Amino acid sequence: MKQDQFLNVIDRDEAERRFRAALDLRPLAAEEVTLDRALGRVLARDVIAPVDVPSFDRSNVDGFAVRAEDTFAAAEDRPQRLRLSGEALVPGVPPRATIQAGVAAAIATGAMLPRGADAVVMVEHTDALGAELLVRRPVAPGANISGAGGDIGRGETVLRRGELVTSRETGVLAALGVTSAAVVRKPRVAILSTGNELIAPGQPMRPGLVYDSNATILADAVRELGGEPVHFGIAPDERELLAELVRQALHEDVVLLSGGTSKGEGDLSYRVVAELGQPGIIVHGVALKPGKPLCLAAVSVQRSEVGGQKSEEYLTSDFRPLTSEPLTSDLRRVVPVVVLPGFPTSAIFTFHEFVAPVIRSLAGRRQDAAATVAARLPLRVNSERGRTEYLLVGLVKKGPDTFFAYPMGKGSGSVTTFSRADGFVVIPRQQEYVAAGTEVRVHLLGQGLQPADLVVIGSHCVGLDYLLGRLHDQGWRTKFLAVGSTGGLEAARRGECDIAGIHLLDEATQQYNRPFVGAGLCLVEGYRRLQGIVFRPGDARFAGRTVKEAMAHVLADADCIMINRNRGSGTRVLIDRLLHGIRPPGYSMESRSHNAVVAAVEQGRADWGVAIEIAAKNVDLGFLPLQEEHFDFVMPEDRLQSQAVQQFTDNLGRKDVRKHLRHLMFRLD
Repeated sequence: MKQDQFLNVIDRDEAERRFRAALDLRPLAAEEVTLDRALGRVLARDVIAPVDVPSFDRSNVDGFAVRAEDTFAAAEDRPQRLRLSGEALVPGVPPRATIQAGVAAAIATGAMLPRGADAVVMVEHTDALGAELLVRRPVAPGANISGAGGDIGRGETVLRRGELVTSRETGVLAALGVTSAAVVRKPRVAILSTGNELIAPGQPMRPGLVYDSNATILADAVRELGGEPVHFGIAPDERELLAELVRQALHEDVVLLSGGTSKGEGDLSYRVVAELGQPGIIVHGVALKPGKPLCLAAVSVQRSEVGGQKSEEYLTSDFRPLTSEPLTSDLRRVVPVVVLPGFPTSAIFTFHEFVAPVIRSLAGRRQDAAATVAARLPLRVNSERGRTEYLLVGLVKKGPDTFFAYPMGKGSGSVTTFSRADGFVVIPRQQEYVAAGTEVRVHLLGQGLQPADLVVIGSHCVGLDYLLGRLHDQGWRTKFLAVGSTGGLEAARRGECDIAGIHLLDEATQQYNRPFVGAGLCLVEGYRRLQGIVFRPGDARFAGRTVKEAMAHVLADADCIMINRNRGSGTRVLIDRLLHGIRPPGYSMESRSHNAVVAAVEQGRADWGVAIEIAAKNVDLGFLPLQEEHFDFVMPEDRLQSQAVQQFTDNLGRKDVRKHLRHLMFRLD
């Protein structure tokens, strides 16, 4: 069947230029909100102080209100004698008497200064003798007092339009006695997921279905940007139903769809968007990786209300009102409509590149430049010529100012890749690869870089997951990058990690791990674990057979499909030794963890694979033991004194930790 092609795959910058040119990116109208709802909003108007703060001359210390000139002659050995007025001034009670020459009045911190006084002498610089006060240190006019309006003067502009309201700003507003503030209305963003394969979290999983994670990711991203998500649920691949939902969504300020943007026969989203109205689809297909199928559109609609309420005014980018008249019923507006790719990493990446700046503009928020750091790629990365690639990376710090950027892998369908990445590297569209050791610029994700206390690179194991979880409970930040035993060992040799988890067998000595530990490294023994062939219960090709018998059946049966492990992992070495160079069906399909292997077998996508015993037991798979191996930890010698490393090794020796590792079916001496 013939498949349509993208309308016109264009460069990323040109796509952004066309999209923004079609939109009105002025901040939305102002709305008045109570002070308890102003946090996180953007001020739409300047705040002018209606009162003085403080509203009266106030004492900053406990002491005595005086006329400063009466203290000028005071000294420790020649105290100045003043008469006490007999009035004790306390906060909240206006003074009754005026301070005359030679008179002082006791005053508490925060109390109103009496008429005639122009300073307060601290109590520790005085002695009270009956009705007489001895002042031992002179004070200047204004000493130890806050004058009325000294903090904020009535009529003063204290907060300016365009400022983000934080707890500091709400404190200022409260100090002014303000109960509400004019803020930019939150952009309402319609979020609609599409696809017959999607189900909402909480529903029972069935074969062929996936949970809709995009709606949650996008909704929370909208909130972070100052918008208000409006959930429209999941639409099946039914054209009329989808079209009706999108038409309803056009009542909001922005419309987001995820999925159905490719040009396959079942992809409907872009077709529905194309029929909505002018200006219509602006871009369909951007030379990006991930994110090529992105569809950017805009629809002009008649507007009488916004988000269910009348709008009062439009504001320009510098927040000067253009009009204070209510919007008329025939005013038209342009609604951005974006169809994001369905894969999670592609969806969130394209959202942040193209949609986030639009939401920030409508919410009145400034476009903050993302922070970047220089780093080196420890290994070669291939790229596709003709597409700008955003390579997600995890950062590992080596020394005070040196970072290594490890590619996160897993592809655009991964839910976790974006959440675990520290940043991304932009590979230009004409570049086919980036050589190992190349210095790159990493664009940080989130609110800056938080270096981990402990970096672990190497082989994955559920035992290691448990050990790192213990460290988190003890207050340490950890980072783990699964690159296999070989990759972890190399990272340790280069000093790029604190610990490398490995399980490598030396063929010559038949000894695990120790023969690979060279100069500058040390080995800390971990635990032993049993690797074996995993299969579905009742499969006669494996059940009740020896490994040799089972492999004879496997290699003779073209319908028996395996699931492999990633190259560089210790399990892959074990598999290749088991197969003696033979590549049965499924050999080219690689997974990066034991859990992924057992999932493939359990679901019937593969018939067998190699994984550790606990992974098979957790899903009730059959298990044929292959070999007990040692999972140990290699550390650069110069990291041994690190507090986080010491805590890790201390945990390994704890009785409760070792008991739990045994519960996970690991063996310890």
